Amino acid sequence: MNIYKKIYKEIKKADTIVIARHSGPDPDALGSTLGLKEIIINTFPEKKVYAIGKPTNKFKFMGKLDKLDGDIKDALLIVTDTPDLKRIDGAIPKQFKTSIKIDHHPFIEKTCTIEWIDNKASSACQMIAELSFNTKLKLNKKASELLYTGIVADTNRFMFAYTRPQTFKIAAKLLETSKIDITKIYNNLYMRPIREIRFQGFISQNFIINEDKVGYIVIDDDTLKKYEVDVATPGNMINNFNHIKEMLIWVTFTYDKEAKTYRTSIRSRGPIVNEVAANFGGGGHIYASGVRIKNEEDMKKLIEQLSEVSRNYISK
Repeated sequence: MNIYKKIYKEIKKADTIVIARHSGPDPDALGSTLGLKEIIINTFPEKKVYAIGKPTNKFKFMGKLDKLDGDIKDALLIVTDTPDLKRIDGAIPKQFKTSIKIDHHPFIEKTCTIEWIDNKASSACQMIAELSFNTKLKLNKKASELLYTGIVADTNRFMFAYTRPQTFKIAAKLLETSKIDITKIYNNLYMRPIREIRFQGFISQNFIINEDKVGYIVIDDDTLKKYEVDVATPGNMINNFNHIKEMLIWVTFTYDKEAKTYRTSIRSRGPIVNEVAANFGGGGHIYASGVRIKNEEDMKKLIEQLSEVSRNYISK
């Protein structure tokens, strides 16, 4: 039995389904959970389906999240876009009778009963669309818009290296089958208040760029307050600095006052960075990773390791 049929069989069998994703969600995490919920309800209207996790104001246009209601011991858990246990928001797989992981990150650890991992896929949303197209799960316009949103966001409008022929095929099929409004999707994703544009200008002006083409900036709480942005904003806009000639790797360290750590987002235009992030307890894709950094000493070590990776890449 192939993985599509295996997952479909579990979905069909379950009366209650809980869908979770990683903490600090991006459009791919939200699109894959909310999109899958919409698909399941559209196919099996009698089922109870919950898409859970803490909400985020920035992406509230994607839909409302649910609170669990009732006993979950016999429920099916589906976790999307999350490679490890510690990042699952609002659910513990071992508390469920059956659990399924659908993820496009490199493997870190086994977390669920059934695992479908495709680190060549552009996004979890692409995988959910593939699941629907290869089973009797029924897409509707709302689900297609959610999945397309996640694909666009995770590929940065199809510009990243892991955008492959299959990505375009899936995106085209979503457009063909559901006649989705891509203008509305792009406006929701990329329309921003002037304070964020000014904040982006601040980051551009204050990047420190070393001789190894590694750029970085440390953003403190006072700066966030000055520009009236939240702690997640720098990480959400890091892809906007993809085309600065002098940088091959760029990093934002944003101080999280509540957690007393620095939210660290790392991007690359060639050197592989996820292995460096893993050295500090983080991880992610080979060109896009994140980690929590505790202090300035670890920041310095991270930049040193990224500089070495960049030097090696340049010298090849």
